[in-house]
Amino acid sequence: MKPLKCILISLLIIMLPLSVGAGDIFADVSEGDWYCSCVSEMTELGALKGYPDGTFRPNNSISKSELISITARLQGLKPGQSASSHWAAGLMKAALDAGWYDWDEAPPTGESYDEPISRQLAVKIIMNAFAPDARGDYNTESAKMADFSELDGRYYNAVLAAYSIGVAGGDDKGKFNPKSNLSRAEACALISRAMGKSAFTPVPAGPEETKPGPIAISGGVSENGRLCVEGVDLVNEKGEPVVLRGMSTHGIQWFPQFLSREVIKSTADRGANLFRVAMYTAEGGYLQNPGVKDTLINAVDTAIELDMYVIIDWHILSDGNPMTHINEAREFFAEMSQKYGDNPAVLYEICNEPNGAVNWSGDVKPYAEEIIGVIRQNAPEAIVLVGSPTWSQDLHEAAKAPLTAENVMYTCHFYAGTHTGWLRDRITSARAQGLAVFVSEWGVSDASGGGRVYADEARVWLDFMRKNNISWANWSLCDKAESSAAIRPGANIRDGIDDSELTESGRLVFSSF
Repeated sequence: MKPLKCILISLLIIMLPLSVGAGDIFADVSEGDWYCSCVSEMTELGALKGYPDGTFRPNNSISKSELISITARLQGLKPGQSASSHWAAGLMKAALDAGWYDWDEAPPTGESYDEPISRQLAVKIIMNAFAPDARGDYNTESAKMADFSELDGRYYNAVLAAYSIGVAGGDDKGKFNPKSNLSRAEACALISRAMGKSAFTPVPAGPEETKPGPIAISGGVSENGRLCVEGVDLVNEKGEPVVLRGMSTHGIQWFPQFLSREVIKSTADRGANLFRVAMYTAEGGYLQNPGVKDTLINAVDTAIELDMYVIIDWHILSDGNPMTHINEAREFFAEMSQKYGDNPAVLYEICNEPNGAVNWSGDVKPYAEEIIGVIRQNAPEAIVLVGSPTWSQDLHEAAKAPLTAENVMYTCHFYAGTHTGWLRDRITSARAQGLAVFVSEWGVSDASGGGRVYADEARVWLDFMRKNNISWANWSLCDKAESSAAIRPGANIRDGIDDSELTESGRLVFSSF
């Protein structure tokens, strides 16, 4: 016998007469309601069932399991195998395997399946299901959202695409309300529109990329010496364009084994001339465990010994405002710049990914001015890398009020499954305004570090960076069980890294140095 919850669930497939309208079935849906036609359409498709009292309750929130189940059934997905006993577990697993959503958005254990779904996650799922190839121009579509700053970065691609083809839109105040619950009526409207847009017309390409610059040198420190910023380019001591390409560690408090000489040498032997050491400030990192600094120093010294350039990364993430720990950052960079001040191999990344309620002019810029001043006391010519709000993507804000210090580059972080042409357009625009851009972190996955490997989009990015002589570090050199990791889980890397120990991501990236 089925559980009572399954009997009463509001979004189950049933077959209904195709000629019956919602206004004739549901007591609380009238012909004049804005959602009547889409509710009728879903009813005619056999996709909706009301409550036992004959109501549809259009303003009630729809849950993750309800929205994903109806979408999965409409697309003909077969239930997958799941350890969860939740009524929707099989279809949830099928949708997860199809790449419609990521495991952390609705973990397969099922505890969050019945939670109301947010508008941004709902749009992501619906677009992945019905219009996965749709794209939206960043500048055009983001301008339509009065509250675009509230949208999480991992949903940019889907929401911009949905706006561009008419699947999603704002309220009467121009707001998308990305983190608000989605109502049952709104879910019907989104699905109905998306189903009608399957054969959409792609959005025209954004502004042309800058023309390829001169071929850049990619050698090590012995070949290039001290680097400096000239215009928007990184150049060597002879004034020749240089591109740094390499790997970033994951959090060194979790994966110290990947900072061994054997692992770093294996990376260098593949052609990398850059090694980024990600020292988290929180999450068991430097602020809680200052001894992790010694792990960083050992890695920096090893990379220098192997003729590589190396980034000392003050990796803020959960503590998203760099001003929160500016005193600790001041002390740390004073020590590091004193230790490595005369060494041309060392670059300083002073705020990995500012995020949350931060802005460029009020938070990040004054922080950068302070920390750059500290570094300059000991390392007057060193390259300093500066992040920007929204996980180092708001280059356009930095371009409005750039730093006046020399040898400064602005970092941009991207993940191929989340950040596409709109962010490349933003880099192009920032460079046109005089900002030197350094991609100090990027991955082949989506912004969570997981999901599938977006190899085609990653190659588009690699080609873009090559044409524009943009330096980069890939995330990440570790064996974490996620698609952005370069090393297979459990690989024996004590004697270095061989081809069989690389993941799909690792093979793609290691062949691109």
